[in-house]
Amino acid sequence: MTDYPTARPTDATYLNEDLDLPTELLNTPWIDGHNHAHTLSYEDRERYALSGCAGMVMVSSGYHWTPYKPVRASDIRYLWDDAINRRAAIERNHFFEAKLGLGIHTGVRIEDPDAVLAAMDEYCELDEVTVVGETGVTPSQHVEAWDLDEQRAVVEAQMAIADDHDLPVILHTPNTSPPAKRSYRPELGTPGYEKNPGLGTDPVINGDNPALEAVKIDVTAAHDAGLPEERVIASHADENNTAYLMAETDCYLSYTIGHSWLVGVDAATVADAIDEYGPERIMIDTDCANVLRTDPYAIKRAMFELYRYGIDIDDIRRVVWENPRRVLGFDE
Repeated sequence: MTDYPTARPTDATYLNEDLDLPTELLNTPWIDGHNHAHTLSYEDRERYALSGCAGMVMVSSGYHWTPYKPVRASDIRYLWDDAINRRAAIERNHFFEAKLGLGIHTGVRIEDPDAVLAAMDEYCELDEVTVVGETGVTPSQHVEAWDLDEQRAVVEAQMAIADDHDLPVILHTPNTSPPAKRSYRPELGTPGYEKNPGLGTDPVINGDNPALEAVKIDVTAAHDAGLPEERVIASHADENNTAYLMAETDCYLSYTIGHSWLVGVDAATVADAIDEYGPERIMIDTDCANVLRTDPYAIKRAMFELYRYGIDIDDIRRVVWENPRRVLGFDE
């Protein structure tokens, strides 16, 4: 105990143990393996840099930025071209290493997917493209439904292209969000998620757990495409799919913590997964995008939270730096 010269004893007087604080976490580099940072503001990308981001995969795959429904192949090509056009300037401005993920999302039906699939092979030859995706079958779409067999064929085709180029694939695994305490007016939608409400289609996957069924279909598609499971990254991993993915596959799991308010996945979810399964196949990402209320500081915050939850520093470093660096091509 320290005898402080205070007028009366303060809390400090009663502290009798020396804390070995993990100051190395202040400078530990980290990689965000799935975001849409090219759609964010300059200031948001600067927040990544200021909080220690050493690298990121900017995913150019999503129907949110294509105004026309259904989407045409040319719309997807525009998204890819825009990301390629801006990547070097983003990297130069913020000093982190920026790589690209290019894919066909199934959240909305695409009229002529074969046309964009035919172009994907040449895009995947680019050095800056290190991931295919995000992709994966989804139980329901925006505006117009997409037949499950057609979705699966498009996902499998992308996986085959990824295998040809020795690239990993980022899966969009559907989340099972926690029940809301109270519903918003249906015509207003969810604040923080700028998506037109009421335009979701009837599901093309039914059953008790369509979100998990979608993941299982994706894993089967990877097998049929010849893509090794260890090159499959199940982004948006959650408590609904963790046990299956860990016990029955060799896929990597990436927990999306950039909008925990929406999906209920946070650092505690990640800590529980590390405790139960170890850090070897676990990563975290932000999925930051301009259609969501997201947090560029989420991974840095999670590093401190994981330590507070009792996770070893070496395991934290493995999850935020070593695993994504190796799996996502930052070692090359």
